[in-house]
Amino acid sequence: MDEVTKSLLEQVSDWDGKFKGAYNLRVDGTCAGRQSSDNIAILNKQDAPGLEIRIRPGTKGESVSIPACVTHGGVDDLVYNDFYIGEGADVTIVAGCGIHTTTGEPARHNGIHRFFLAPGARVKYVEKHVGTGKGLGIRTIDPVTEAFLEKDAVLEMDTSQIGGVDRTKRETKATLGEGARLVIRERLLTEKEQTATTLFTVTMQGAGSAADVVSRSVARDDSRQEYASTIIGEAACTGHTECDAIISGKAQVDASPRLFARNEDAQLIHEAAIGKIAGEQILKLRTLGLTEQEAEEKIIEGFLS
Repeated sequence: MDEVTKSLLEQVSDWDGKFKGAYNLRVDGTCAGRQSSDNIAILNKQDAPGLEIRIRPGTKGESVSIPACVTHGGVDDLVYNDFYIGEGADVTIVAGCGIHTTTGEPARHNGIHRFFLAPGARVKYVEKHVGTGKGLGIRTIDPVTEAFLEKDAVLEMDTSQIGGVDRTKRETKATLGEGARLVIRERLLTEKEQTATTLFTVTMQGAGSAADVVSRSVARDDSRQEYASTIIGEAACTGHTECDAIISGKAQVDASPRLFARNEDAQLIHEAAIGKIAGEQILKLRTLGLTEQEAEEKIIEGFLS
């Protein structure tokens, strides 16, 4: 494993020299290592590039990591991964992606993930994205996530883009059955002339289902962000969507939360707040000995944590 791959894995995955539990490592569009476990089977898809991950019913406390790395320009990687989580399972899935280029050639990764959660299944899904390298090639990550939650299933998504990605379009769709629950926490940083688009669509079809979708972002310099969330309540359910953004320089952020209540017992809420860092926050930290730049970095770090 070369140093670029090691560096990317350290930033986007739970890799510390080895993986914990089952894993599949994808590097520049090919498999660079794989290990299944007694309860988690990682198989090649038969109809497209990618994986089928099957987790046995009742599996508890196990994890599976499927990081993808693009280590140089000229790579346009597309992968389809399907996760089948058995009834009553409770697992963690880590699916980070890192792209690196030192040339003028672009590098791109497009991961299309589908989750099928059986009744009572619980998943903690962690996804980190990062771009590195000093080349002028455009670094692009375009993740697509689609989730289907059956009765009383729970999916918690913790997604972050931690810097260096020039272009990204992040699409997430979820359909919730009776008593199912979806929690999404997105953190996003754009700088220079980077652009980012986030699209969330959640449909709550089952009675007692719930969704809590929160995005926190920082846009700096001349970067641009667009955030659109759609929460649809088709049954007695509860839904909340929130976008909080900090802008600085000439950055732009557009936020469009939308709610559709299609049942009289659907309780839906949306919130959006966009603004700069408050001057009193900077001043307070400067009295503790920080420079203005250090104070701003500390505030942003806390905001995105």
